[in-house]
Amino acid sequence: MFAAMRSFGMEAVHLFSDAATGLEAIIAIHNTRLGPALGGCRYQPYGSLDLALADAMRLARGMSYKAALAGLPHGGGKTVILRPPHVDDRAALFEAYGRAIESLRGRYITAMDSGTSNQDMDCIAQHTGHVTSTTAAGDPSPHTALGVLAGIRAAARAQLGSDSLDGVRICVQGAGNVGSALVAMLAAEGADVLVADLDTGKVHLLVDEYGGQPVAPDAVFETPCDIFAPCGLGGVLNHDSIMQLRCAVVAGAANNQLADPEAANALDARGILYAPDYVINAGGLLHVALTHQQTSPGEIAERVKGIGQRLDMIFADSQAESRSPSVIADRQAEAILYPEQG
Repeated sequence: MFAAMRSFGMEAVHLFSDAATGLEAIIAIHNTRLGPALGGCRYQPYGSLDLALADAMRLARGMSYKAALAGLPHGGGKTVILRPPHVDDRAALFEAYGRAIESLRGRYITAMDSGTSNQDMDCIAQHTGHVTSTTAAGDPSPHTALGVLAGIRAAARAQLGSDSLDGVRICVQGAGNVGSALVAMLAAEGADVLVADLDTGKVHLLVDEYGGQPVAPDAVFETPCDIFAPCGLGGVLNHDSIMQLRCAVVAGAANNQLADPEAANALDARGILYAPDYVINAGGLLHVALTHQQTSPGEIAERVKGIGQRLDMIFADSQAESRSPSVIADRQAEAILYPEQG
């Protein structure tokens, strides 16, 4: 356990169990140098405790980097709740989780993530104020999509020579809340949108409403396009999938898109511009953090649009130094998180 924590640079990992509700939760806190850790709560089954721990720590570290480059006074944290096969009372389970959050005395603020909802956050809020993404706070997905749109424009400027998306062929992998919102925004920009998802019903609804065309999930990497936007599960960019890509840019909303650090170099070697995921998808984090601080919606939207400017700088440094944008982004985040190492 301690060796794994050191490898991810973790400050703390908390395990919580509540026999009455079946709660088994891991709260990973990566860094609180800039402020209390902030990160979502995942509720899904895992094959083993080790897999759940690794997922929580990897995601918590990513949240620290994301918050640092988004200019937020927060560190990174993440919760993984191991979803049991059957739950008698979901509300009671999340209330128990709320009590666990409260016991940390503000060191960690939780939020919605994969498998959780605004209603789950409402249950948590009955026992702690250290929660956002409640029904009152609203859905962060539109702001995540807005930030990805700003990032796609920045990538188009750097790689295609124009930030106009009119006629640009963009393949969106994943038709969840963020992917669907992004498809709507891209269609409004005049982009030629392709959509892939395991749920073909969602795909056809989007195509019917916004135009474009469906793509089979197993053909998504080899489909020719200008920009590939992964907006589903992480780890999709590995050696095999990168060799199949027929695009100029990878810029999407999914977390942990790179299967391993070498994937960034493989994209660079193929001349494919990569928008680091924790930079381009920071709109959701900005939404939850700034809503928690009672920032106005207009100011939140402006901060989210600033993601494009951050990527402009990353892409410029990447070109000047002939290094992957992923390496540049990591260096910039680490300079903020660990100034003593500079």
